[in-house]
Amino acid sequence: MKRDYSPVLPGDGDTDYARYMRTDELLDLQRRPADVIHRDELLFQVVHQSAELWLKLAAADLTEAAARVEADEPAAAELMVTRAALGIRFLTDQLEMFRYLNPVDFQAMQPAFGNGSGAESPGWKQAQAASRQLGRAFTELLAARQVDLGKLYLGEPADPLYRLAEAMTDWDERVNLWRERHYKVAIRIGGHANAGTPGSKANMLAKLMGYRFFPELWQVRVGLGRAPEPAENPAGEI
Repeated sequence: MKRDYSPVLPGDGDTDYARYMRTDELLDLQRRPADVIHRDELLFQVVHQSAELWLKLAAADLTEAAARVEADEPAAAELMVTRAALGIRFLTDQLEMFRYLNPVDFQAMQPAFGNGSGAESPGWKQAQAASRQLGRAFTELLAARQVDLGKLYLGEPADPLYRLAEAMTDWDERVNLWRERHYKVAIRIGGHANAGTPGSKANMLAKLMGYRFFPELWQVRVGLGRAPEPAENPAGEI
């Protein structure tokens, strides 16, 4: 008997795949051929639109992680933070597409952008807010359990709190690597002057590379990595 593959879901599209994924709408979100001023606008929009989706997912995962921390479930939170960090890795990797966009072509495309800036990204703003929410929840959980962060790092690496702290550090590092790659891309394609140039947008990108959502996690590592101070010996004994 021939199987009936007719769509059963509501919505537009010839198949259930098209209706569930809303592919007609998705593929219509890029500028129409009659409107483009340079063919690589498609490349530019695809990279940035997919970036917004990865950031949306990362923000959702971090929000869920914060909720799990608030519910005293650090192991479940670790999984969500790890997923978010992987999303940022994919976000960073797709910047490689800009290797195929040269400065002349980018300059030709710029009138199409208007005054738009990546700093206006709604996905990134959501990810920032979710990161701060997670940081507050983690700090409150440590206080509720009366756990000192320095002692946590001297304890058992299998501890769910320790593993969550490591996942949060990974998220911070992935974001930093993404920012660094973004900065390099901005310089490479000629859209921004080098950092240090008066009025350069690259100055802002360069400054953000040193930002951390969870500075206390990095600070405790600095303390653990330092050599112990020599003990005082008032009697002058050796």
